[in-house]
Amino acid sequence: MASEAPTRLRAVLLALAAVVGALGPACQPTPPVRPDPAPSVTPAPAAAPDPVSGEAYIRWLVERSMLRQADVAARRYAGQGELWRHPYARPQPRAASALASVWFTAYPPSQITGPGESVLQSLGDPALWRVFREIGIGGMHTGPMKRAGGIRGREYTPTVDGNFDRISSEIDPAFGTEAQYQAMVRHAADNGAVIIGDVIPGHSGKGADFRLAERRHGDYPGLYHMVEIRPADWDLLPAVPAGKDSVNLGRAAVDVLKARGYIVGQLPRTIFHEPGVKETDWSATEVVVGADGTSRRWVYLHYFKDGQPTFNWLDPTFAAPRLVAGDAIHSLATLGERMLRLDANGFLGIEVGPKNGPAWSEGHPLSVTANQLIAGLVRKLGGYTFQELNLTLEDTKAMSQGGADLSYDFVTRPAYHHALVTGDASFLRLMLDVQRAYQVDPAALVHALQNHDELTLELVHFWTQHKDTTFTFRGRSVKGGALRDTIRAEMHQRLMGLAAPYNLKAANGISCTTATVAAAALGISDLRHLTGAERRDIQRAHLLLALFNAMQPGVFALSGWDLVGALTLSAESVKDLIAEGDTRWVNRGAYDLLGKHPSVTTSSSELPRARALYGSLPEQLARPDSFASELGRMLRVRAKYRVHESEQVELPSVRARGLVVMVHRLPADGGIQVTAVNFARAAVREAVTIKTAPADGMVTDLLAEKPLGKLGAARRLSLALGPHEGQVLLVK
Repeated sequence: MASEAPTRLRAVLLALAAVVGALGPACQPTPPVRPDPAPSVTPAPAAAPDPVSGEAYIRWLVERSMLRQADVAARRYAGQGELWRHPYARPQPRAASALASVWFTAYPPSQITGPGESVLQSLGDPALWRVFREIGIGGMHTGPMKRAGGIRGREYTPTVDGNFDRISSEIDPAFGTEAQYQAMVRHAADNGAVIIGDVIPGHSGKGADFRLAERRHGDYPGLYHMVEIRPADWDLLPAVPAGKDSVNLGRAAVDVLKARGYIVGQLPRTIFHEPGVKETDWSATEVVVGADGTSRRWVYLHYFKDGQPTFNWLDPTFAAPRLVAGDAIHSLATLGERMLRLDANGFLGIEVGPKNGPAWSEGHPLSVTANQLIAGLVRKLGGYTFQELNLTLEDTKAMSQGGADLSYDFVTRPAYHHALVTGDASFLRLMLDVQRAYQVDPAALVHALQNHDELTLELVHFWTQHKDTTFTFRGRSVKGGALRDTIRAEMHQRLMGLAAPYNLKAANGISCTTATVAAAALGISDLRHLTGAERRDIQRAHLLLALFNAMQPGVFALSGWDLVGALTLSAESVKDLIAEGDTRWVNRGAYDLLGKHPSVTTSSSELPRARALYGSLPEQLARPDSFASELGRMLRVRAKYRVHESEQVELPSVRARGLVVMVHRLPADGGIQVTAVNFARAAVREAVTIKTAPADGMVTDLLAEKPLGKLGAARRLSLALGPHEGQVLLVK
């Protein structure tokens, strides 16, 4: 049903495109950097004597609103020929990965800087980009770096979700300036690399736009999924606690508001559910005096935290599409980014559910339409997008129809971690088979190691639409829901508690680093006194995960935490940040990639420095057996044989419990490439049939750079892998 959505909604899409089309394009193959016609917004003073009501305050808010900034950005391109130079209807995954097939995923709050040095100056350091080039990294995804948080009165309040609560198109002063961002883009380009940014189409923070919406000014209420509650029904709303500007609603209140026709009701799941903090996805504002002098209370939707009000993508004002498009234009045309992530883009449509059940809020056709608009706008001038979509494979397939060029690999990510932790690759082989059955091309995926989030174990495919579907797992038939329960239970048992007290339970999985996953997989419960052998074992397991991700088609991504081998922070060191249940801060420790500031103990955002097992990148590159050096050799093979451009043609059956084999056809008649990975802690010897390989083809070990003999007429490939070992083979 979802796969038919683009066809059914074509008329809607064309109508929306006519409304939004004037917003203009984003990026070109070598995008010109255009100055904004208006100067950047000056940060608000810490305190201001001016009143926070009346026309003057409304003007102050409008000047700082993203909707106004978007309108200004759009007018630069309206009616220009640049809108019509590139095709935009279909995603272009291979062109996107060709732009940069290996990404560094930054997390700006974790970047350690020197005295007087901004985060952007640190990330733009030419020495860092030379090191990246030596390793083989061709792109940096910065993560959100624009001003985020909120506005109370005339004061800016801090971000509540790592700058994913954007309130402006300007660079967050906590990270640096727009000029420093543009300098980073140039230094990346000098080393053949690109910068990848973010557009956040699902929500904003409580900035000027939300404050104007509360005051019912202009088009601003149309930005959000928010509803004005009649004074006669204010008794349904709890009082807002002192010092707060909103209060989360309980389930009973949500049900009553739905019954009275105000809202669509409870959602199928509450992301980041926390008793006493977030019981539902709905909150009520305090009493707000509007621009017209009327006092109002509103109820608004937030899929995530209460400081992240959800956009309404189908309001008659079309304010949300205008805002998001304008923000994308600024990122690509002014900052010089070449690609944008569409964050949480599966939640852009919602409506009342059938039979008085939960709201329809996932896999909604409006999400498909909205993503077509954003991705099409970016492609109009040669830019690209990727999506972070953690839903079912049906949703991933549907959203790829005219939507983002690339998708984050939520298919194999929990599965390859499970394979390492248990030594059993059964679930990973199942997921690779399911991915193939749904024709989800791995060349259209971003295969990543750690990011700023927890290790997600939602397994939405088996939780929702396929909870009653039968799958074959470990030689027996099992329903999707039971399969999900088994995988989660095994991961929780091995990655937390007495087995691994350094990892913590998160709302949707486990807060950990890749290094602490590897440590737990090795049965190491105490990280305080690691031996040299244990460090080497952790590095070997870490490199195994890198090999699995890098030696298949598509994009390979890794983080600063991966590059230095960061361990989790102690809960005590970030107790204030995790006080409301968000434990992800333990996996976001600060790091110093170049090792330039050994005496600095915190990042500029005051995150404590993480213990780094591998050391700085210059130190590692001086040692041939280091993580970075081994990774660089792996990535040189990947680039030389153009593995990222290959086509996955086989997933051969295997007998060994921990073994996974992927077979790829290299471009330009480069031969058949085989990636074999042993996730077990015991050696494997097995012969595997490679049906697509040439009979009597010569087999070469690409990492070891040595021939292994001929395949033979029966096309049986002999594999001999040690514990936590992988091979990259060429048959030609």
